[in-house]
Amino acid sequence: MRQRHKPWADDFLLENNHIVIPNAKENKGKWQSVFKKNQPIHIEVGTGKGQYLVGMAKQHPDINFIGIEVAKSIIVSAAQKVVDAEVDNLLLLNENAADLREMFAENEIATIYLNFSDPWPKNRHEKRRLTYRTFLEQYKEVLDPEGKVIFKTDNRGLFEYSLVSFSEFGMLLEEVNLDLHAIEDPLNVMTEYEEKFAAKGQVIYRSRASF
Repeated sequence: MRQRHKPWADDFLLENNHIVIPNAKENKGKWQSVFKKNQPIHIEVGTGKGQYLVGMAKQHPDINFIGIEVAKSIIVSAAQKVVDAEVDNLLLLNENAADLREMFAENEIATIYLNFSDPWPKNRHEKRRLTYRTFLEQYKEVLDPEGKVIFKTDNRGLFEYSLVSFSEFGMLLEEVNLDLHAIEDPLNVMTEYEEKFAAKGQVIYRSRASF
């Protein structure tokens, strides 16, 4: 979906550079010093408009969160949510997450969230899927030894592909949930997409895997 241009986005991001951190690569290995408290860091790749991470930051004040979103017109919406929520354990990066190793040091991250990622259904686009092995390689490097990859999607094909990809990479599948909302997990925070899909009765899949 094409995003509407927001001419005020640059000024807004500049005014809120304590939330949307510029020059992310300069903080590689030093992210704890950017947060007010030294606590585990969780990241979301493709954070969208920020509903998920704002909800998580409120629910888990003992965790530091970083959301990564490449689209400037989208991340300003996430930044506004952070401002309104007045949480101090959530930062945003307006960056391309093509290689997380450029922004995070080895073992610096405790958990990676992949929520409703682009399925890239055509075979020729397989390498763009965020659960393709080249992405798993970088996740393994930036995650600490006990780190997790938590993946949610409404796309059955992508979910099945990802389970195979995780397994072939030698990851341990700690959770494989074929109908997340059926179990009524009280700790589940929904993304904007998830709310729309749930309202239509679509099944949501979730997996949790470690290296």
